Order: sequence, then C-alpha cells, then structure tokens
Amino acid sequence: MSEDTELREQVRARYAAAATAVTTGTRNADPLVEGSCCGPAATSCCSSSTQRSVGAGLYDVATAAGLPVGAVEASLGCGNPSAVADLHEGERVLDLGSGGGIDVLLSARRVGPTGFAYGVDMTDEMLDLARANAASAGATNVEFVKGTIEDVPLPDGSVDVVISNCVINLSTDKPAVLAEMFRVLAPGGRIGVSDVVAEGRLTPGERADRGSYVGCIAGALSTTEYLDGLATAGFTDTSVTFTHEVADGMHAAIVRATKRTA
Repeated sequence: MSEDTELREQVRARYAAAATAVTTGTRNADPLVEGSCCGPAATSCCSSSTQRSVGAGLYDVATAAGLPVGAVEASLGCGNPSAVADLHEGERVLDLGSGGGIDVLLSARRVGPTGFAYGVDMTDEMLDLARANAASAGATNVEFVKGTIEDVPLPDGSVDVVISNCVINLSTDKPAVLAEMFRVLAPGGRIGVSDVVAEGRLTPGERADRGSYVGCIAGALSTTEYLDGLATAGFTDTSVTFTHEVADGMHAAIVRATKRTA
C-alpha cells in the first residue's frame, strides 16, 4: 500500500468511526472535543483553548435551528462555508467532503427550492448519515453522491458554487482537488472554502510536528501554496484569510476564488 493510499484509508476509517459514533449515540458527552477535525482531546492537534473553535461550535443557535441533531453532531469542520460563500436563491452548490450533511442542508436552505445542493463524500457511513439527516429535515433539493474530492462524479460546469469545510487539507493530491473544483464550476462560478492553512514560516516537517495528517494539520498548505495552486488551476480573485488559530502557526481560514467567464 502506498503512503497516499494508506493516508486516505486512515482518513476514511476515522470519519467512518465518527459517523458510526453519531448514529449509535456513543460519542463523548462533549462532541466538540471528540468529534472535531482536531480529534479527541488526548491526541488533538489543538490546545484546549482552541478545541471549541472547531466543529458544531462554529454554527450559532439560529443557524443550526431546525437541523437534525445528527447533522449538527457530525460537524467536524473549522468554519461555516455556506455563509462564507454568500449563497443566493436558485444557485447550485457542491460541498466537497460533505460528511454528515450539515453544510449541504444549510446550503439547500439558502438557495431555496429553485436551487440545489450536492454533497460528495467517500465514506459510506457518512453518506448514510447524511441521507438520513436530509430525510429527517425534509430537504428535497439535495443529493449525496459517493466519490472522492480528487475525482468528483459531476459533469463539467454543473455548479455555481463549491464549498468545503476543513477537508481539502486531508487530500493527498491537492492539485487534483483544485482542478476538479475549477472543472465542475460554471463560468463565473466561485469557491468559498473553510480550511486549515499554515503560516509561510512553517516547513512541511514543522506542520507535521504540530499535529497528524488525519487531524487536519500535517497536510495543510501554506497561504502561498494555496494561492499558487488556485492560480495554476485557473482561478482568479483568489484570497486566503485567517480566522482563528488551531495550532501554533496553523489557522482556520477562509479561501475564496472565482472562475471567470470566458
């Protein structure tokens, strides 16, 4: 098994376990610590002061109101990308690494009945949970599709907005992810991504010292690497904005870019 394949399997197994814990009700009493991208307190890449800056704690009560409990508890991200993307009525949205479905359901609410929200995830357990959450929420303008974020099973130009919540850092082939985002976007489309991003002063080795790959730290890009990757993929109007620190020199960040019209 190659190193990339092994890392992907570790990610899949971790998120399968997280979905199963939500489904079976065996999560820690404090889901923000156990279920966050940063992981259990004993092995977390985050300090105790930042553990509550990930997961469900990033969605205020008004935002989470009306969502199934399973969707909220399964939130493992580092931001609220459906708000970051400034979604509008009638838009088509894709969430990369959609997990338990919270950001897809929020997106579906924002784009309304004339819009549509897709979620792509590689983990069967998360897909089952997300579909159950969508049914519980009565959401009819959503679809959860099995696939990887490096090879999205949607046609070219099929969506207006791509979002993702602390998932791109987990990919072992980030150029492929950025290229896929560009491919599936219609001309004029945009991305609004929440992700973990490293300060430029940190080497890959220093990032790994601060946390594991599956803990959303070791695989994080630097700001320059992110911006260069987006430009190579063809995006314009790119930006990376730090929001809060999750480890020394590592930050949750908002990443934005546009696919200009021809």
